Amino acid sequence: MNKSFINKNLKSQIMKTNEMKVASDNLKNNQRKEKTLRLGLISLFSVLILIFSTNVSFAHCDQMNGPLVSDAKKAIEQNNVNIVLKWVQAAHETEIKDAFNQMMKVRALSPDAKTLSEKYFFETIVRIHRAGEGVPFTGVKPEGTPIDEKVMAADKSIELGNLSPLESLVAKKDLPELTERFNKVMSLKNFDVNNVEAGREYIEAYVLFFKFAEGETESHAAHGNGSDAHVGATSHLAHLPWILSGLFLITTILFGALYFKKENNKKVRS
Repeated sequence: MNKSFINKNLKSQIMKTNEMKVASDNLKNNQRKEKTLRLGLISLFSVLILIFSTNVSFAHCDQMNGPLVSDAKKAIEQNNVNIVLKWVQAAHETEIKDAFNQMMKVRALSPDAKTLSEKYFFETIVRIHRAGEGVPFTGVKPEGTPIDEKVMAADKSIELGNLSPLESLVAKKDLPELTERFNKVMSLKNFDVNNVEAGREYIEAYVLFFKFAEGETESHAAHGNGSDAHVGATSHLAHLPWILSGLFLITTILFGALYFKKENNKKVRS
Protein backbone atom coordinates (compact mmCIF):
# COMPACT_ATOMS: atom_id res chain seq x y z
CA MET A 1 0.00 0.00 0.00
CA ASN A 2 2.75 2.32 0.96
CA LYS A 3 4.64 1.33 -2.16
CA SER A 4 1.63 2.12 -4.36
CA PHE A 5 1.20 5.46 -2.65
CA ILE A 6 4.87 6.28 -3.16
CA ASN A 7 4.67 5.38 -6.85
CA LYS A 8 1.61 7.58 -7.33
CA ASN A 9 3.27 10.43 -5.50
CA LEU A 10 6.43 9.99 -7.57
CA LYS A 11 4.47 9.98 -10.81
CA SER A 12 2.61 13.09 -9.70
CA GLN A 13 5.87 14.88 -8.95
CA ILE A 14 7.34 13.81 -12.29
CA MET A 15 4.25 15.13 -14.10
CA LYS A 16 4.43 18.43 -12.24
CA THR A 17 8.14 18.67 -13.03
CA ASN A 18 7.44 18.04 -16.72
CA GLU A 19 4.64 20.60 -16.73
CA MET A 20 6.90 23.16 -15.09
CA LYS A 21 9.64 22.39 -17.63
CA VAL A 22 7.19 22.82 -20.52
CA ALA A 23 5.91 26.08 -19.03
CA SER A 24 9.48 27.27 -18.52
CA ASP A 25 10.40 26.36 -22.11
CA ASN A 26 7.30 28.16 -23.42
CA LEU A 27 8.16 31.22 -21.37
CA LYS A 28 11.72 31.25 -22.70
CA ASN A 29 10.49 30.83 -26.27
CA ASN A 30 8.01 33.66 -25.83
CA GLN A 31 10.70 35.88 -24.34
CA ARG A 32 12.98 35.14 -27.30
CA LYS A 33 10.17 35.94 -29.74
CA GLU A 34 9.36 39.13 -27.86
CA LYS A 35 13.01 40.15 -28.01
CA THR A 36 13.06 39.44 -31.75
CA LEU A 37 9.93 41.54 -32.23
CA ARG A 38 11.46 44.42 -30.30
CA LEU A 39 14.61 44.26 -32.40
CA GLY A 40 12.41 44.20 -35.50
CA LEU A 41 10.58 47.32 -34.35
CA ILE A 42 13.85 49.11 -33.63
CA SER A 43 15.10 48.21 -37.12
CA LEU A 44 11.82 49.35 -38.63
CA PHE A 45 11.93 52.74 -36.94
CA SER A 46 15.56 53.10 -38.01
CA VAL A 47 14.49 52.54 -41.62
CA LEU A 48 11.73 55.14 -41.23
CA ILE A 49 14.21 57.67 -39.89
CA LEU A 50 16.57 56.90 -42.77
CA ILE A 51 13.81 57.37 -45.34
CA PHE A 52 12.78 60.74 -43.98
CA SER A 53 16.35 61.92 -43.47
CA THR A 54 17.26 61.13 -47.08
CA ASN A 55 14.18 62.83 -48.51
CA VAL A 56 13.92 65.92 -46.36
CA SER A 57 16.26 68.70 -47.30
CA PHE A 58 17.73 71.12 -44.76
CA ALA A 59 17.80 73.91 -47.34
CA HIS A 60 15.94 77.15 -46.70
CA CYS A 61 13.84 77.54 -49.85
CA ASP A 62 10.69 76.94 -47.79
CA GLN A 63 11.32 79.64 -45.18
CA MET A 64 9.79 83.10 -44.99
CA ASN A 65 13.24 84.67 -44.94
CA GLY A 66 14.64 82.23 -47.52
CA PRO A 67 15.70 83.15 -51.07
CA LEU A 68 12.51 81.94 -52.74
CA VAL A 69 10.03 83.91 -50.63
CA SER A 70 12.40 86.90 -50.75
CA ASP A 71 12.19 86.79 -54.55
CA ALA A 72 8.41 86.42 -54.32
CA LYS A 73 8.27 89.60 -52.21
CA LYS A 74 10.40 91.43 -54.78
CA ALA A 75 8.08 90.24 -57.53
CA ILE A 76 5.12 91.70 -55.63
CA GLU A 77 6.89 94.99 -54.93
CA GLN A 78 7.91 95.40 -58.57
CA ASN A 79 4.77 93.74 -60.01
CA ASN A 80 7.03 91.47 -62.06
CA VAL A 81 6.31 87.73 -61.90
CA ASN A 82 9.45 86.97 -63.92
CA ILE A 83 11.49 87.42 -60.75
CA VAL A 84 10.07 84.17 -59.31
CA LEU A 85 9.44 82.13 -62.45
CA LYS A 86 13.03 80.93 -62.40
CA TRP A 87 12.22 78.87 -59.29
CA VAL A 88 9.75 76.58 -61.12
CA GLN A 89 9.83 74.42 -64.22
CA ALA A 90 8.43 75.78 -67.47
CA ALA A 91 5.50 73.34 -67.22
CA HIS A 92 4.25 75.20 -64.12
CA GLU A 93 4.81 78.72 -65.42
CA THR A 94 1.15 79.33 -66.29
CA GLU A 95 0.00 78.17 -62.85
CA ILE A 96 2.39 80.59 -61.14
CA LYS A 97 1.40 83.47 -63.41
CA ASP A 98 -2.30 82.86 -62.70
CA ALA A 99 -1.68 82.67 -58.94
CA PHE A 100 0.39 85.86 -59.10
CA ASN A 101 -2.23 87.81 -61.08
CA GLN A 102 -5.04 86.71 -58.75
CA MET A 103 -2.99 87.63 -55.70
CA MET A 104 -2.17 91.09 -57.08
CA LYS A 105 -5.88 91.79 -57.63
CA VAL A 106 -7.07 90.48 -54.27
CA ARG A 107 -4.35 92.09 -52.14
CA ALA A 108 -5.61 95.56 -53.10
CA LEU A 109 -9.03 94.95 -51.50
CA SER A 110 -8.07 95.24 -47.82
CA PRO A 111 -5.21 94.67 -45.36
CA ASP A 112 -6.59 91.23 -44.49
CA ALA A 113 -6.97 90.34 -48.15
CA LYS A 114 -3.37 91.46 -48.72
CA THR A 115 -2.05 89.18 -45.97
CA LEU A 116 -4.08 86.15 -47.02
CA SER A 117 -3.46 86.47 -50.76
CA GLU A 118 0.29 86.92 -50.31
CA LYS A 119 0.40 83.92 -47.96
CA TYR A 120 -1.42 81.86 -50.58
CA PHE A 121 1.04 82.92 -53.27
CA PHE A 122 4.08 82.15 -51.10
CA GLU A 123 2.72 78.69 -50.33
CA THR A 124 1.96 78.05 -54.01
CA ILE A 125 5.42 78.99 -55.29
CA VAL A 126 7.21 77.09 -52.50
CA ARG A 127 5.05 73.99 -52.96
CA ILE A 128 5.67 73.82 -56.70
CA HIS A 129 9.38 74.49 -56.33
CA ARG A 130 9.76 71.79 -53.67
CA ALA A 131 7.88 69.29 -55.82
CA GLY A 132 10.36 70.04 -58.60
CA GLU A 133 13.20 69.19 -56.23
CA GLY A 134 11.52 65.93 -55.28
CA VAL A 135 10.94 67.10 -51.71
CA PRO A 136 7.54 67.04 -49.92
CA PHE A 137 5.90 70.38 -49.18
CA THR A 138 5.43 70.82 -45.43
CA GLY A 139 4.36 74.46 -45.39
CA VAL A 140 6.23 77.75 -45.40
CA LYS A 141 8.41 77.88 -42.30
CA PRO A 142 8.45 81.07 -40.17
CA GLU A 143 11.47 83.33 -39.88
CA GLY A 144 13.91 82.09 -37.29
CA THR A 145 13.48 78.42 -38.16
CA PRO A 146 16.86 76.71 -37.54
CA ILE A 147 19.01 76.35 -40.66
CA ASP A 148 21.80 73.83 -41.15
CA GLU A 149 25.20 75.50 -40.72
CA LYS A 150 26.32 74.21 -44.12
CA VAL A 151 23.39 75.96 -45.77
CA MET A 152 24.21 79.23 -44.03
CA ALA A 153 27.86 78.84 -45.02
CA ALA A 154 26.88 78.13 -48.64
CA ASP A 155 24.76 81.29 -48.66
CA LYS A 156 27.65 83.29 -47.26
CA SER A 157 30.00 81.84 -49.87
CA ILE A 158 27.79 83.09 -52.69
CA GLU A 159 27.52 86.49 -50.99
CA LEU A 160 31.32 86.79 -50.61
CA GLY A 161 32.19 85.17 -53.92
CA ASN A 162 34.47 82.51 -52.39
CA LEU A 163 34.19 79.20 -50.53
CA SER A 164 36.03 80.22 -47.36
CA PRO A 165 32.93 79.99 -45.09
CA LEU A 166 32.18 76.47 -46.33
CA GLU A 167 35.58 74.83 -46.84
CA SER A 168 36.05 73.73 -43.23
CA LEU A 169 32.59 72.09 -43.12
CA VAL A 170 33.07 69.61 -45.98
CA ALA A 171 35.45 66.71 -46.51
CA LYS A 172 38.64 67.54 -48.40
CA LYS A 173 37.87 64.90 -51.01
CA ASP A 174 34.62 66.75 -51.85
CA LEU A 175 36.24 70.17 -52.33
CA PRO A 176 37.01 69.77 -56.07
CA GLU A 177 33.38 68.88 -56.86
CA LEU A 178 32.10 71.59 -54.53
CA THR A 179 34.39 74.16 -56.16
CA GLU A 180 33.19 73.15 -59.62
CA ARG A 181 29.56 73.57 -58.61
CA PHE A 182 30.26 76.86 -56.86
CA ASN A 183 32.07 78.27 -59.90
CA LYS A 184 29.12 77.37 -62.09
CA VAL A 185 26.75 79.19 -59.72
CA MET A 186 28.92 82.30 -59.74
CA SER A 187 29.28 82.26 -63.54
CA LEU A 188 25.49 82.25 -63.94
CA LYS A 189 24.62 84.61 -61.10
CA ASN A 190 24.38 87.92 -62.95
CA PHE A 191 21.46 87.26 -65.29
CA ASP A 192 18.67 89.54 -66.50
CA VAL A 193 15.63 88.96 -64.24
CA ASN A 194 13.38 88.97 -67.30
CA ASN A 195 15.42 86.21 -68.94
CA VAL A 196 13.58 83.37 -67.22
CA GLU A 197 15.53 80.59 -68.93
CA ALA A 198 18.83 82.09 -67.78
CA GLY A 199 17.34 82.37 -64.31
CA ARG A 200 16.34 78.70 -64.34
CA GLU A 201 19.83 77.71 -65.40
CA TYR A 202 21.18 79.63 -62.41
CA ILE A 203 18.68 78.06 -59.99
CA GLU A 204 19.53 74.57 -61.27
CA ALA A 205 23.21 75.20 -60.51
CA TYR A 206 22.26 76.87 -57.21
CA VAL A 207 20.16 73.90 -56.01
CA LEU A 208 22.80 71.34 -57.00
CA PHE A 209 25.48 73.35 -55.21
CA PHE A 210 23.43 73.51 -52.02
CA LYS A 211 22.53 69.82 -52.14
CA PHE A 212 26.20 68.89 -52.43
CA ALA A 213 27.13 71.30 -49.65
CA GLU A 214 24.54 69.60 -47.41
CA GLY A 215 26.14 66.24 -48.12
CA GLU A 216 24.05 64.82 -50.96
CA THR A 217 26.67 63.31 -53.25
CA GLU A 218 24.27 62.00 -55.88
CA SER A 219 24.29 64.28 -58.89
CA HIS A 220 20.56 64.06 -59.76
CA ALA A 221 21.59 64.60 -63.38
CA ALA A 222 23.69 67.52 -62.28
CA HIS A 223 25.12 68.25 -65.69
CA GLY A 224 21.94 67.55 -67.61
CA ASN A 225 18.80 69.54 -68.28
CA GLY A 226 17.21 71.09 -65.19
CA SER A 227 13.82 69.60 -65.92
CA ASP A 228 15.28 66.13 -66.30
CA ALA A 229 17.02 66.48 -62.96
CA HIS A 230 13.82 67.51 -61.22
CA VAL A 231 11.70 64.86 -62.92
CA GLY A 232 14.17 62.16 -61.94
CA ALA A 233 14.04 63.23 -58.31
CA THR A 234 10.25 63.42 -58.35
CA SER A 235 9.92 59.92 -59.82
CA HIS A 236 11.92 58.52 -56.90
CA LEU A 237 9.70 60.39 -54.46
CA ALA A 238 6.59 58.86 -56.01
CA HIS A 239 7.50 55.53 -54.42
CA LEU A 240 7.62 57.03 -50.93
CA PRO A 241 3.87 56.71 -50.07
CA TRP A 242 3.93 53.01 -51.01
CA ILE A 243 7.05 52.40 -48.94
CA LEU A 244 5.51 54.14 -45.93
CA SER A 245 2.24 52.24 -46.36
CA GLY A 246 4.12 48.95 -46.39
CA LEU A 247 6.11 49.91 -43.32
CA PHE A 248 2.93 50.95 -41.53
CA LEU A 249 1.37 47.56 -42.30
CA ILE A 250 4.45 45.72 -41.03
CA THR A 251 4.46 47.87 -37.87
CA THR A 252 0.80 47.04 -37.22
CA ILE A 253 1.45 43.32 -37.63
CA LEU A 254 4.47 43.42 -35.34
CA PHE A 255 2.64 45.35 -32.63
CA GLY A 256 -0.31 42.95 -32.90
CA ALA A 257 1.97 39.93 -32.60
CA LEU A 258 3.75 41.51 -29.63
CA TYR A 259 0.42 42.15 -27.89
CA PHE A 260 -0.80 38.57 -28.35
CA LYS A 261 2.54 37.19 -27.14
CA LYS A 262 2.26 39.24 -23.96
CA GLU A 263 -1.28 38.01 -23.39
CA ASN A 264 -0.11 34.43 -23.92
CA ASN A 265 2.71 34.96 -21.41
CA LYS A 266 0.19 36.11 -18.81
CA LYS A 267 -1.86 32.95 -19.32
CA VAL A 268 1.23 30.73 -19.02
CA ARG A 269 2.32 32.44 -15.80
CA SER A 270 -1.15 32.15 -14.31
